[in-house]
Amino acid sequence: MNMHDLGKVAVLMGGRSAEREISLKSGHAVLAALQRSKVDAHAFDPAGQPLENLLKQSFDRVFIALHGRYGEDGSIQGALELMDLPYTGSGILASALAMDKWRTKMIWQACGISTPDYVMLDAGSDLREAANRLGFPLIIKPAREGSTIGLSKVDNERDLQSAYQTAARYDSLVMAEQFVQGIELTAAILDDMPLPLVRIDVAAGLYDYQAKYFSDSTRYTCPGGLSEILTTRIQEQALYAHRILGCVGWGRVDLILDANEHPFFLEANTSPGMTDHSLVPMAAYAAGISFDELVVRILSLSHGKQNLCGTITNP
Repeated sequence: MNMHDLGKVAVLMGGRSAEREISLKSGHAVLAALQRSKVDAHAFDPAGQPLENLLKQSFDRVFIALHGRYGEDGSIQGALELMDLPYTGSGILASALAMDKWRTKMIWQACGISTPDYVMLDAGSDLREAANRLGFPLIIKPAREGSTIGLSKVDNERDLQSAYQTAARYDSLVMAEQFVQGIELTAAILDDMPLPLVRIDVAAGLYDYQAKYFSDSTRYTCPGGLSEILTTRIQEQALYAHRILGCVGWGRVDLILDANEHPFFLEANTSPGMTDHSLVPMAAYAAGISFDELVVRILSLSHGKQNLCGTITNP
């Protein structure tokens, strides 16, 4: 590939979401990889300057390294389409759906994709009734945040209210979700193909914000150590879960494999982390793809105005 053909590239990072800190880490890693590959790439933080500067500064395309709201929820995708600027990752609708865990679940359930049971909560909800349906332990989390921000594992009734309040600080949509005991896995997708599965083992507690981005005790295994038949089945289902939301280019689908080897899908990520602790680069490396090559390949998949097309087959 001739890197000059990619033109002048803006790496969007930072932004205004609760995941700003991680987005900056991802963005700087992406920027360095592009520059090492001789791409004319530049940092662009939409929290510090108006988006119209993308046009004023004559950028040709955009690598989205924003996480969370305003970067992963269809907002920035819509703005870039109005500016006719090609961008990485999924389009407006798929980004909005994947960011909303409630609506993701509804679509997955309608399509026969297993996902943990849940109850939507608001300030007037009977938390004990939700707990009676889901059982303890359960998860309470914002429906439209990433990186497990605002998420709590609740083991008893007395902690329900504080967990709800923690989640509600980040989103008016709060979800109580059945806790599934099992193996935590993630399936990365690149150019409509699944990469090797990553198994995540946390030293203690949940795979939360600290464990994801800052802990050195979290253990990752890639490939995930499952049988070839089970691995293929999970990859096929993950790709279907990715496609049915309209996701394209690249992404990540997270799941729990229970004791009966049944996968329960948790969420889809359309702009996954690209830090030194991140899972997509780990899966790509296991597939023989270096970080720099991965970043360039993602950029090469950038697109303009999208229409969902093609055939989606159920595995």
